[in-house]
Amino acid sequence: MARLAVDGTKSIYFEDLGGAGRALIMIHGWGMDNRCWDGVILPLQSAGHRVITMDHRGCGRSDHDFADLSIAAIASDVVALVDHLELSDVVVNGWSLGGAVATHSASLLGDRCAGLILTAGASPIYTQKPDLPIGGLPSDVEGNVAAMNDDRVNFLTMLATAICAKPPSDAVLASMAGAFLNSSARASATLAELAHLDQRDMMMALDIPLLSFICGQDGFVAPDISRWVAENHPRATGVEFPESGHAPFMEEREGYLAALNNFINEL
Repeated sequence: MARLAVDGTKSIYFEDLGGAGRALIMIHGWGMDNRCWDGVILPLQSAGHRVITMDHRGCGRSDHDFADLSIAAIASDVVALVDHLELSDVVVNGWSLGGAVATHSASLLGDRCAGLILTAGASPIYTQKPDLPIGGLPSDVEGNVAAMNDDRVNFLTMLATAICAKPPSDAVLASMAGAFLNSSARASATLAELAHLDQRDMMMALDIPLLSFICGQDGFVAPDISRWVAENHPRATGVEFPESGHAPFMEEREGYLAALNNFINEL
């Protein structure tokens, strides 16, 4: 485990967990932390990948008092981490809002990014656009942010219960709620960006293989968004889990790992 200065005296937390193969940077979803990946880290290392995790600004063990908590700023931290570790040919894997971070990171990394994985990713859009009526409405995001800011503890505790399609164990639920509650109250500004996010041009400019995990029972990211990626990006592949909620790496662990490993091994 280590810290990396990225904004003056501010720093982010990361773990370079090792492995002899290609570097895989795992980017968690909004309000979570790098511990969300614990169930897949050892199998990914056993498959030969160099696994690297990090906490967003305002989340986990990264500093919480950054002035800029934007998706773009978090993506710049991913690039700074790649620079710091002197990596090339990396694969970035983003879950949920982390998918938007991963897409932006891949764009910034250019030739140093070998592949992009969107795990129920909130990318390239999250809300409906005039020419693409899939997803929710901007007012949905704004309403959720307002409700969270008004009653943060109860809202985030409730949010944790909606991640999985089937109720998780009490221990898993407590872990997810704890991560949410440990994030900065100001991190709601990051979530608010999803109301008007549009990364379609950015994504279509990426000339790299892309894997989109589509979760049929996802109550956070509309499955049609993940499906749109698979159907429209010229180098994208989609893997669908019809019975999975928002966290396929927890709910469909073996199938998730098989698809992820196959994607990386074919790069």
